[in-house]
Amino acid sequence: MVLAYNNIVVAVDGSDASKRAFDKAIEIAKRNDARLILAHVIDTRTFASVEAYDRTLADRSEMNANQFMDAYKQEANNAGLTNIEIHIEFGSPKVKIPRDIAKEFNADLIICGATGINAVERFIIGSVSESITRYASCDVLVVRNH
Repeated sequence: MVLAYNNIVVAVDGSDASKRAFDKAIEIAKRNDARLILAHVIDTRTFASVEAYDRTLADRSEMNANQFMDAYKQEANNAGLTNIEIHIEFGSPKVKIPRDIAKEFNADLIICGATGINAVERFIIGSVSESITRYASCDVLVVRNH
């Protein structure tokens, strides 16, 4: 039986942990000649109270996401990958990545960092990577920090 991944979703949020996951995703995508989907979910729950004062927060978050996603895509392209897609959504990363994005792209592997930017949320209600491993219907690779 040959195990090959064809559609790899890598969850990135700009953190060091997601950068390590991205680097590993490039290597796995190259070995499998797979499509690499760079996925970022702008967590709208963090806007709820702030948006009453600053309505441009969502726009600025999306602009920032587009910038670092374009940089990731260029890096993957420079590494030799050609089948690369960028996907940015608004919502909860814990729900969107394992349920919606993985399904939309027919993912057979999701790669994510063990920790992300939101340490407070992780402490209180658990990590995004934990949620991905719990709810994904495909294989999940959690990349450790060390």
